[in-house]
Amino acid sequence: MQLRLPSSVSEAQRCLADGAVPIGGATLVWAGWQRDGFPEQAVSLRDLPEANTVGPEELGGAVRLHRVDATVPEALHRAASGVGTGAVRRAATVGGNIVGSTLRCLLPAALVLDARATVLTADGVYETDLAELLAKRHVLLALRWRTPLASGYRKLDGEAGGPPPLVAAVAVHADGDAPGTVRVAVRVGYEVFSESTPYRTDAEQVLRSLAAAGSAALPAPAQDALRREVTDVLARAVV
Repeated sequence: MQLRLPSSVSEAQRCLADGAVPIGGATLVWAGWQRDGFPEQAVSLRDLPEANTVGPEELGGAVRLHRVDATVPEALHRAASGVGTGAVRRAATVGGNIVGSTLRCLLPAALVLDARATVLTADGVYETDLAELLAKRHVLLALRWRTPLASGYRKLDGEAGGPPPLVAAVAVHADGDAPGTVRVAVRVGYEVFSESTPYRTDAEQVLRSLAAAGSAALPAPAQDALRREVTDVLARAVV
């Protein structure tokens, strides 16, 4: 297998056009390749500057999870720091986790940040939403968002060999001079529920609005985790 390491966007596009398979951090694909056979070409974005940014409002797709620090909002930082072991976080990438993984531990945090994805294809680079990113499994160059007023992420303990641990993420956003918006996302098993509602200082009002929008159908442990995280984040938000 030839591993290609482009250092420019145009070079990365040529790799995709030539049929190179995105490898991410290889934590998810390696076992499958050992079982099913290796592709002729793979491409990693680890040398591509556009895919390695870490900032208050952007995160590159090739950034390894151990590099996701407090520079980014709390929800995203905590999501990355809770993935697997230290060895896994030193190898796994943001793009691999969101696009290449069925667990998608970073997805709830990205959803509550209302993040947009800059994606790379053989035909060019463009911005899209997370729904298209996941549906078309694009190569993720970077996530971008507006800094929230406050955010949080809660991951419950899971059972060994069981379904993915339950996750609840919450962020409060300012909408100009308006009261703002509360965004939530809850992962139950492999499914993610996400919703938004107008900001209120009273957590019970926010939770009633979310329940009417669909969170009432979540299992009781998920509703409890959401309640705790909404209450905590609202207490830290200043609008």
